[in-house]
Amino acid sequence: MAKDKNGPVVKREELTARNFPTAHQEATVQPAPPSRYDGPESSYRLAFTDTDFLLREDLRPVRMQLELLKPELIQTEQKIESTIVIFGSARIVPTEVAQRLVADARSANDDTALRMAEMHLTMARYYDEARRFATIVTEKSRELATPIYVVTGGGPGIMEAGNRGAYESGGKSIGLNIVLPHEQAPNPYITPELCFQFHYFGLRKMHFLMRSIGLVCFPGGFGTLDELFEALTLIQTGKCRRRPVLLFGRDFWTRLVNFEMLVETGMISPMDLKLFRFVETADEAWDILEAQYGFELRDDAKGDLASNV
Repeated sequence: MAKDKNGPVVKREELTARNFPTAHQEATVQPAPPSRYDGPESSYRLAFTDTDFLLREDLRPVRMQLELLKPELIQTEQKIESTIVIFGSARIVPTEVAQRLVADARSANDDTALRMAEMHLTMARYYDEARRFATIVTEKSRELATPIYVVTGGGPGIMEAGNRGAYESGGKSIGLNIVLPHEQAPNPYITPELCFQFHYFGLRKMHFLMRSIGLVCFPGGFGTLDELFEALTLIQTGKCRRRPVLLFGRDFWTRLVNFEMLVETGMISPMDLKLFRFVETADEAWDILEAQYGFELRDDAKGDLASNV
């Protein structure tokens, strides 16, 4: 504050004051266009508020850049540095749901439905393990110098279990949803400010890997296999750094993929089998990650807690 020659107090301009209005200000305070230019055929709208313009085929590179930037900038703002990715089927249901399906099938005396329901019940243990694993990650990482956050594809099934475990532990988690013809609404356990929606599969898969320190893969179908094998390919070829890849359920994975045959026929090298490990429980998975990284505790969390992390 300073006085001019006549005495009144005047406010000095700040050196860092903006020279131009922000894009947000321009977009929100735009006056109504003259009637001649307010029709759908008019090009009068600001380019960055014109959805029809942004959705043109020629603007695909811009849209791809936006899908790269939006999750990146928001996660940076939220101080998300390290993540653990949980892959797995959208079709695996919680144990209590599977039990109801079995009971309903028996009541209806429907043998076909009963066989399917019993398989749901068999696979439901993976939902429980994914939920528990996310709980362990969220609770343990509270004491770490660099917290770790669970990331899923944001949908139902194993993805829901991962976000649910973090949510029930009072932690944040990330969901990377994808627009599909018949899926998928985000599950209700994702942290809202970290719930993203993608149009491009490639950029979604890129975000799975950008901050991940480990990939935990539960049983799944085509989508899960796509995500798993793209990650393994990037690690195998040195296009991204090596990190633990944990496959839940040895019996499922070895029946699904004959890894040994790939070695025998020379399609992969014996060393490639060391790119992943089989695990059966959430505790086993966490122990491997902890042994790999020797997670560093916060200064205010050292002491008796160290043996628990």
